[in-house]
Amino acid sequence: MAERMRRVAVLVLEGAKPLDVGIPAQVFTTRASMPYEVRVCGAAPGLVSGGDGLSYHVASGLETLDWADLVFLPGYRHPDRDDPSEAVIDALRAAHAGGARLAAISTGAFALAATGLLDGKRATTHWHYTAALAARHPLVEVDENVLFVDEGDVLTSAGAASGIDLCLHILRRELGVAAANHAARRLVAAPYRSGGQAQYVPQIAREPLGARFAEVREWALGRLEEPLTLERLARRAAVSPRTFSRRFVEDTGYTPLQWVMRARVDLARELLERSELGVEQIAAAVGLGTGANLRLHFRRVLGTTPGEYRRSFRA
Repeated sequence: MAERMRRVAVLVLEGAKPLDVGIPAQVFTTRASMPYEVRVCGAAPGLVSGGDGLSYHVASGLETLDWADLVFLPGYRHPDRDDPSEAVIDALRAAHAGGARLAAISTGAFALAATGLLDGKRATTHWHYTAALAARHPLVEVDENVLFVDEGDVLTSAGAASGIDLCLHILRRELGVAAANHAARRLVAAPYRSGGQAQYVPQIAREPLGARFAEVREWALGRLEEPLTLERLARRAAVSPRTFSRRFVEDTGYTPLQWVMRARVDLARELLERSELGVEQIAAAVGLGTGANLRLHFRRVLGTTPGEYRRSFRA
């Protein structure tokens, strides 16, 4: 029997931001390579006034949340003024009680916090609103220095772009790294950024190295089987190792060598998922040399062994 499609609802509230609405709708788009069905809904069927000059016509109301396995709350304008209606709050609580996970993008965290489901848990939102979220919901442990927070059944992310990181994180957890990397390539997005990476906030203008560093990361991903030292990576970026290391952490949340190790482990995961190669062959292909070295780093990063990962993924 074919596996049931995973059900994703995107709840559009008044003042919804278009990019926040579009990210989960596009990442979890219904297509052959993605076992998801996506429905966009509102507090009631009909026209919903959005932010940035756009409005949305939704075909269904809150009953969609009862149907969903995963509910996204996109950010919306003026979240610090009024909570969503009691009907919305009750529907979110009921969906959660029924087993659905709730994921907020940007200021959608305010709607999620209004349900009380974030009380006593870590959460984040756009850096501009972190103080307001903490003041309005003092029982929530607001972390302003991360891109997203996964508390299992409730998830939150910072500004709109970090919503992509959150969605890819969910895909990685549900379908494996190969599917997440496939979606990242389709979106022309970074395959992974650390959830613990600091949010970008306004600061003094500096040399725009972002594109150059992105090219180095792409270059490194194609050479993971080769020795990739800090000096070699910095030379590729045409900056000093010290500058490269400092700016790389700001860009990704990892040191360069931590990032390379993560990339190697992720490539190993993809090969375990999609090939019949043995552990020794995979270790050589991803630049970790021996099976023992791969097992060591695999356990450090994922808390399991390559063999256990392959068996659980295929199960």
